[in-house]
Amino acid sequence: MKGFDHISNWVFDLDNTLYPESCKLFDQIAVRMTDFIVTLLGVTPDAASKLRHHYYMTYGTTLRGLMVEHGLEPHGFLNYVHEIDYSAVRHHESLGEALRALPGRKLIFTAGTRPHANNVLANLGCADVFEEIFDITDCHFIPKPDAKPYEIFLAQHKVEATQAAFFEDISANLIVPRSLGMTTVLVGKHDAALLPAHVDYVTDDLAHFLERAII
Repeated sequence: MKGFDHISNWVFDLDNTLYPESCKLFDQIAVRMTDFIVTLLGVTPDAASKLRHHYYMTYGTTLRGLMVEHGLEPHGFLNYVHEIDYSAVRHHESLGEALRALPGRKLIFTAGTRPHANNVLANLGCADVFEEIFDITDCHFIPKPDAKPYEIFLAQHKVEATQAAFFEDISANLIVPRSLGMTTVLVGKHDAALLPAHVDYVTDDLAHFLERAII
């Protein structure tokens, strides 16, 4: 667990990173995305679900696909799909304590919205921990793993990449951070024996990992 003494900027993805995938918030969001597409395009729910997945795989987010392919204005979509039940995200005292103990700045980098992030952080009991939330609007709706949002984030928040650690649940989203010099941590249940070179650490217990990182 050596390797974090130089870190002064701790950057966290939000969904399925600060809370476990088992909360299934994205399952709710996916249903609302599908419903939105049904109304927007007048297609069947099955066709809308396939389009949602296709745009996600092609453009990085369903929203980006709808913007490129259909000229969608994004804010109505974002407001609609994040009208969900957050009760599955529970207060996590040990995570809050571990985050507060980290030396330096703590920042959120999410493909969701700032209100969505605030709802999650409030339920976790971590609303006071993070200095800034960098959301999908801040990167002009260009999603990870494209390099552009990382470049905007670093410039906007004056983060020196070589002094930053990036925590993320999707391996591909760590490729650019590692190439920029960040220390990368893959969060979730992943096979440590199959980690790609751009992943420095892996953990399925973020609170415990952070506690050990600063010992």
